[in-house]
Amino acid sequence: MYKLVVFIPKSHFEQVKAAVCNAGAGRSGNYDHCTFSTEGIGTFRPLKGAKPFTGKLNKINKVKEVRLEVLVEAKALKKVIRALKSSHPYEEPAFDIYKLAG
Repeated sequence: MYKLVVFIPKSHFEQVKAAVCNAGAGRSGNYDHCTFSTEGIGTFRPLKGAKPFTGKLNKINKVKEVRLEVLVEAKALKKVIRALKSSHPYEEPAFDIYKLAG
């Protein structure tokens, strides 16, 4: 079992959450679409060659984002990551995969 943590602009949160859950994330026993989320501010500075979804080149930008946490079974991990990348608006979405013990 793994935990996926991804940061999503607030405007696209429901879209990305639905995509990863429909791909198999968020299943627990007789439940699906089980997630946890918190809001915060993400910062970044796009450098030469970047094509940011939002923000200006060579300037530190701030974006209202939502941190999504969701469990993923090993057999669904590749499909969930593909769904995440195809539904996320960022050129390089920030996400982490944690292998859970036990």
